[in-house]
Amino acid sequence: MPATSYDYAIIRVIPSLERGECLNVGVILFCRTRRFLGALIQVDQVRLRTIAPTLDIDALNEQLEHLSRVCHGDAESGPIGRLSQSERFHWLVAPRSTIIQTSPVHSGLCTSDPATTLHILMRKLVL
Repeated sequence: MPATSYDYAIIRVIPSLERGECLNVGVILFCRTRRFLGALIQVDQVRLRTIAPTLDIDALNEQLEHLSRVCHGDAESGPIGRLSQSERFHWLVAPRSTIIQTSPVHSGLCTSDPATTLHILMRKLVL
């Protein structure tokens, strides 16, 4: 399988914008040529409680689940979920001033399928 380019961003939780501490909780990967848009999310609640003991983790998980639904184009994700993969990716990685933010978009080349690359990035950058 020939190498193909992809773009990805790390999903981060920044409980206190003033302090700037963050916890990587997921990865979004978009590979236009393979028509792939995927996200993996996993919150390490112990680490998160260390930097944000009063954070409402249930509300956070709801918001992260919504991001995942938008990424996958689920019907429950509303009008954003009905956009094209490219438009959804750009919406997902757009700058925000909330506690859930994404890193700048990075590019790479994958020689395997994009889903495998997404799992590799998740292990390397989040887990």
